[in-house]
Order: sequence, then structure tokens, then C-alpha cells
Amino acid sequence: MRLRALSFVLLLLVPAPVGAEWHVRPFLGLTWGGSTTFVDFEQAAGTWNPAVGASGVWLGEVVGIEADVGHMPGFFQTGDRNLVQKSRVTTFTGNLVLALPRRLSEYTLRPYFVGGAGAMRVRIDDQGELPAASTVTALDIGGGVTGFLTDRVGLNWDVRRFWSVAGKDRRQGLSFGPEQLSFWRASMALALRY
Repeated sequence: MRLRALSFVLLLLVPAPVGAEWHVRPFLGLTWGGSTTFVDFEQAAGTWNPAVGASGVWLGEVVGIEADVGHMPGFFQTGDRNLVQKSRVTTFTGNLVLALPRRLSEYTLRPYFVGGAGAMRVRIDDQGELPAASTVTALDIGGGVTGFLTDRVGLNWDVRRFWSVAGKDRRQGLSFGPEQLSFWRASMALALRY
């Protein structure tokens, strides 16, 4: 673990090649199409839920790396039944980015593919005050486009699929079988380039 952390710090200290850039992207979005083995009292995992978060991207001519944090409050709540007091899902992922070369998309939208791994934190507090909280390993894959309105400010649209990795029969929270959760996330972000 220490070797990985040291490698990451050294990678950040290496000078960026000419043409590499940093993007910071705070986003708003929606999740849908969810399925889970967690006890979903209100059957809300498959419905539309709000998402908020941010990502930081280092992008070269074609290849880049990204850190993404997404927060989905009320993920297991519909508001109709009031069986769940509070719930949320938070994702933390590190991703590899493959983008159209900058020289080909300099004055248009720049499409990219993204995929990686990280962690997903699930929290459910029902009316019976039986809190369920669990952190599971997660994968994500997707794509999007970024277009800049000025040299520094632009917009980003992104769609991703998140899913937990089935491990051993972990049952720290309230679930039927191994803890699993998957969903789609679509987002729109303000893209700030440095």
C-alpha cells in the first residue's frame, strides 16, 4: 500500500508533457436503472435519483487519469412511503481516460471513454432505526464529451455505469445475499481547465 502511495506521489511530481492539461469538473446529474441486493424498502434504487459530485482529470494528448467522487442522497427513498429516514450512496473511483487527440478536436467537442475502479459507500437508515452501512469495491465505465467556451471554461456531459464487485458473502448491512449495487449516472459539469 505504501509503495502505491509513493508511486502516485512520484507520478504527480513528474513534469507534464507539453499539451497536457488539468480539468476540474463539478457536476450535477441523475441516476437510474439501479438494481441491488440491499433491502430496498421503497423500491427506489431503480428510479431517478439526484447526483452531485466532482472529478479532477489530468489529460494528455490521448491518455489521462481521473479521480471522481459522486454523492447520491436519498438513493433508497421515493418520498411516497416514508419507510426510509435517510439514505445515500457515495462513489470514489480512479479512472483511465482515453480521449480523441486534442489536435483533432481543438475547436469542437472532445469525446472520451473512461473506466476504472474504486469504492462505493452505501448507507440506509430506516424508520425502525436499523442502520445499514457498507463499503464495497466498485467498477465504472462510460464516456462523454467536453467542449470549451473559452480557453479556461467549458461544459462536460458524461454517462457511466457503476457496479459493485461480487466478493465473498459479505452481509454487514441489510441485504439478500452478497451486497451488490449497480446503477447508471448521467451528469453535466462545468469544466475548468488549468
